[in-house]
Amino acid sequence: MNLFKRAWWRLTGHLGKTAMLVGLFFVICTLVLSGFLIQSAAARAADRAKESVGAVATMQLDVNALINSGKNNGTNPQGQQGGTIGSNGDLRRSLVEKICASPVVSQCNYTTDGGAFPTKSTKLYQPVPPPRGQDSVGTDLFKVDGIRDLNAVGAFRNGDAKLVAGHGIGPHSKRDEIVIEERLAKENGLKVGDTAKLKVGELPAAGQQADEREYAFKVIGIYRSDIADTGTYVPAMMDPANQIYATTDGASTLLGKGTAKDGVLKQATFTLNDPKDLDRLKKDAKAAGADLEIFPLSINDKQYRTLVGPITKTAAFATVTVWLVAVAGTIILALIVASNLRERRGELGILLSLGEKKPRLLGQHLVEVVACAVLAIGLAGVCSQFLSQTIGDRLLASEVSSANQAAANEANQPDPSDPTGTAKKDQPDAKPIDSIDVRLSPVDIAKVGATGLGIAALATCVPGARILRLNPRDILTKGD
Repeated sequence: MNLFKRAWWRLTGHLGKTAMLVGLFFVICTLVLSGFLIQSAAARAADRAKESVGAVATMQLDVNALINSGKNNGTNPQGQQGGTIGSNGDLRRSLVEKICASPVVSQCNYTTDGGAFPTKSTKLYQPVPPPRGQDSVGTDLFKVDGIRDLNAVGAFRNGDAKLVAGHGIGPHSKRDEIVIEERLAKENGLKVGDTAKLKVGELPAAGQQADEREYAFKVIGIYRSDIADTGTYVPAMMDPANQIYATTDGASTLLGKGTAKDGVLKQATFTLNDPKDLDRLKKDAKAAGADLEIFPLSINDKQYRTLVGPITKTAAFATVTVWLVAVAGTIILALIVASNLRERRGELGILLSLGEKKPRLLGQHLVEVVACAVLAIGLAGVCSQFLSQTIGDRLLASEVSSANQAAANEANQPDPSDPTGTAKKDQPDAKPIDSIDVRLSPVDIAKVGATGLGIAALATCVPGARILRLNPRDILTKGD
């Protein structure tokens, strides 16, 4: 008799056991498919996060590496004193511009931190004078930031500062152009187009004379900072009103590096589309002539990790669930099949005595289990999208809550580098992805189908291997 007919009669003749197998397979396939759907949704969310924020690689001088390399004497034939940095520690703008041309870089920026002493014509903004007897020589100067693009500065990007007159610094700005704060402009009677004189802001070393060189700069823009006066004494260099933005070449001039067109940078940042592109960026940087031992490239993907952290943990939980359900389901089904085989020993003995082949008996059991699995997979495809959306939302909400709590605890920690508490973060806080978009695709159905059929085959063949060792005479005469 055809094994498929026997399987059909068995399934329809014992509807209770058939319903039990279908129900068990339905639970297994539904949980497995839900796990696959959550994994797929998390992967799509991670890809969107990469496109929205990318990752930022930073290049700056490693002083210890420079000194240990013995290259800190610069290009001066007479050398410099031991322990000094020298010209080999200068990160040049021309080098960074070459690295910016790398195809993996979507955005490039660089900065130079410097200072400038006031002159007779350009005075500091100090609404509250320093306490009597306090030495403020080292802090009574302007803070000058050399930048490539004013719009890329954190305060302007976050909306904490905005231009009220003129225009900002850009990639094609001239060396002698600056942007100043509104209060400083009023203090000195400056407006867009006026000239402000600034003195080199490098403090002299012990036994050396101060650099008295003054340079004229053209005010091309005036901005307004949202940070108001505190009403108490603040060192001039830490007062936001004394913040001046210049080109990197202009800031290098005020660092005492001269008026060369190839300015010295403090650091450069490269925005990558994908954190995995760092190796390619390092390769391009070496090709451009960068010494990555002295100027290492390090990646900051904090925003990306903040965005995808909770949803990644949710996907990891779904992965563990898939494996646990698959393993547990296989074991439970194997035990059920083994129990059914024991109950049907008489039937098997009669069929064997009538000349039925042992592999065909095993095939009949496999057809019965696979038929239940196929029916369950179809039902799971109908129910899993709603179930996985509900489960995914609950799991993700829990992970997002934990991430927000951790971020709040970190934010409450005082910043020792900002004693005044007025500093603004350079990057806006990134909020974790708090929603999951579950979509059922043919690929997911194929994956759960393969998993379900694999479980059915494994759970049937392992205990069913006993059929191949059966002897019809022993079954009919000895029973169990």
